[in-house]
Amino acid sequence: MKTITVRRFVISCGFLLALLGYQPVAHALESDSESSLSFNGFGTLGATRSSSREAGFVRELSQPHGSAGEWRSEVDSLFGLQANWQVSNHLALISQVISRYHLGSSYSPEVMWAFARWEPTGNTSIRVGRLGTDFYMFSDSRQVGYSYLTVRPSTDFFGVLPFSHIDGADAQLSIPVAGGILRGKAHLGWMDETLPLAERRWDLSGSRMLGGSLTYQRGAWTVRASSSELRFKHNLPIDELTDGLRQAAVMFPQASAAADALNVAGSRSRFHSLGGVYDDGPVQVQLMISRVQHTTTAFQDWWAGYLLAGYRIGEFTPFVGYSWIRSDKKKLTTGIPDGMAPALDTLNSATRTVLSDSRSDQHTTSIGVRWDFASNLDLKVQFDAIRGTSESLFPFRNERAGWNGKTNVLTFVMDFIF
Repeated sequence: MKTITVRRFVISCGFLLALLGYQPVAHALESDSESSLSFNGFGTLGATRSSSREAGFVRELSQPHGSAGEWRSEVDSLFGLQANWQVSNHLALISQVISRYHLGSSYSPEVMWAFARWEPTGNTSIRVGRLGTDFYMFSDSRQVGYSYLTVRPSTDFFGVLPFSHIDGADAQLSIPVAGGILRGKAHLGWMDETLPLAERRWDLSGSRMLGGSLTYQRGAWTVRASSSELRFKHNLPIDELTDGLRQAAVMFPQASAAADALNVAGSRSRFHSLGGVYDDGPVQVQLMISRVQHTTTAFQDWWAGYLLAGYRIGEFTPFVGYSWIRSDKKKLTTGIPDGMAPALDTLNSATRTVLSDSRSDQHTTSIGVRWDFASNLDLKVQFDAIRGTSESLFPFRNERAGWNGKTNVLTFVMDFIF
């Protein structure tokens, strides 16, 4: 059975069971209270400017273009609507639609959430449908600017993960442990997204994700460890390169192995993270670290992390942060000597370009302030000093000659919820 058929079957069955009340435990719903329907919204209005004209600064890699020495509103501005239907004490249906700058330089609305949540007991929860990706702590709510301290989640840490949602299911169990709450969660689903890649598009539909996390919360402390694996369904849109390498293998056999090494279809990427948050009164501190590994040579493995601290003084919360990302260089030899023929030189050059496009080597120092000037409204200003090498290309868009890996970013945003 094809993956897409399996995915639709799982989602359809999940919604059907939820809407029918899941008959094997229907007696648990008989005493539920009356249902309720609510609508909420959120959004961010922003203006972002980077200092370098040689590379486009983006919030995350789902954006095709960014700020390159000019003010841009697209980087951080978005709007979302959410509907919550509490069908019963045990069953809820939730959907979320967001309009943001993404593929095709478009603001066309995207369905981020569309799931049924069933809570048979007070400490268990099962969700089926479209779910936000849950790689790291806070990753499934990173579009709601009002919910976090900074103008955006760390681009070094979150921005290189442009995957927004999966179609599938997750299950969570919570138990009391040593005066706190331990939550275990597992998820399985398939992607249905397309990402910009230079002037092309990379189809992620049918790519399978599975993983889980353990979260322990006690008092002001929350600690979480997570691990997820993504198995890609489709290759990068570089068929002319891989086909050319296989044709060149008639004279240079190693070129065929190079083409195979660049295959992404069927390869796996694994995302591991460990994070901790301390949130008590005016003090908020976050520390996270991640390791990402790919079985394909087309992507470089990387380490990333960030530390963020803020202290609230009345309506104002100044904050400082430091983040970094550094990839491990992967080498690939086509076996084709340089200088033999222009067409063969093009294959070597294109191979090096693919390898270098996933290179990251930079750190960011951030300083800013959040002003909660009214109910459900805030204003934020943030300055980011990004310092890296000229080879650090992965977190940016449209790099040009002269890019030295250094840029400063100034951002003003207003977040709201209603």
